[in-house]
Amino acid sequence: MATAETHCRTHNLRLTPQRRAVLEALVHACQPMGAYDLIEALRKASGTAPAPIAIYRALDFLKEQGFIHRLETLNAFIACPHRHAQDTRVVFLICETCRKVEEVVAPPLDNALAALAKAHDFMPNRQVLELAGQCAPCRAETAA
Repeated sequence: MATAETHCRTHNLRLTPQRRAVLEALVHACQPMGAYDLIEALRKASGTAPAPIAIYRALDFLKEQGFIHRLETLNAFIACPHRHAQDTRVVFLICETCRKVEEVVAPPLDNALAALAKAHDFMPNRQVLELAGQCAPCRAETAA
């Protein structure tokens, strides 16, 4: 939260109460949440349910600033534990069983994808990759 506050102050951006509440909900959830999961979490916290459009606007702002990521595989959002350079490719390892998500940066993969894009004179707009599968604890539980 301190990083988000500092970033907004430095760039003259408003971390409105709604944006702050959405970011705090994602940080405290420690797992991906959909927009309607966020509405329910905020309703429980404040007693009133924010309108879906307000949640989507807050999510758009937080994503643009690099505070959260949208996980296409899960159609959900997750707080970003650390800010990356705009052109850094982030890989999410998503367990389809327990929904645990691990965010990793893989420089060799990053270099290979950058070379591939350059060879094809291609400028990527999004730098996020997702690998869906099963984490080690879930595999062990399945095997047992």
